[in-house]
Amino acid sequence: MSQDQAADIAHGATVDVGDATTRFLLYGLLPGWFVPGLADWAMHRRTRIEDTAGTKESLIHSLMMAEVGLPIALTLRYEVNPLLLSVQLGAAAVHEATALWDVRTAVHSDREVKPLEQHIHSFLESLPFGGLASLMCLHADQVRSLLRGGRGDPDAWRLVPRRRPLSAGYLAGIGLAIGACVLLPYGEELMRCRRAARAEKRRARAHRRVLQRVKGS
Repeated sequence: MSQDQAADIAHGATVDVGDATTRFLLYGLLPGWFVPGLADWAMHRRTRIEDTAGTKESLIHSLMMAEVGLPIALTLRYEVNPLLLSVQLGAAAVHEATALWDVRTAVHSDREVKPLEQHIHSFLESLPFGGLASLMCLHADQVRSLLRGGRGDPDAWRLVPRRRPLSAGYLAGIGLAIGACVLLPYGEELMRCRRAARAEKRRARAHRRVLQRVKGS
């Protein structure tokens, strides 16, 4: 916000709520999403996911990231319309169901899900709904169109490129942040789980060979 804008607000001037909400989504909520994501990865590492829930839970984490990542990628490139809103709403519902599956998998594997990790999960679950609610407020006309089934709107059920594309610099920055804060740490987690699973299989085979030799002696 510039000094002139701040001065206008101080003197009671109106603020464009749409622009303010868009800036919040682009420069606040979306970048801020990476913080609890990294914190959750750190909790998985601290509780040694590779020795408990292992590859199964790590793959569930990858699934949840895809469920969130796809609608975000589409929203950054295309206009919000009934089709995109349907994708976003469906992805949010599926993500919530997958989050329950994730916690159930962790608990049944005896991986300790500590209160701090549960609190981190609350952020990761609420942020999609917060972002979606803000987006629906920005595009109330498209929400109404969705409720009408898109009748009268020829572009309701197709992807329409953004009329005001986001800058290449912004998209590159978000892409780098996703690589550094999502793909690298969670890729490392999956590789760690796979290595632990292979090591466990080797130990099991060695144990069976020992038992066979004992029985044969």
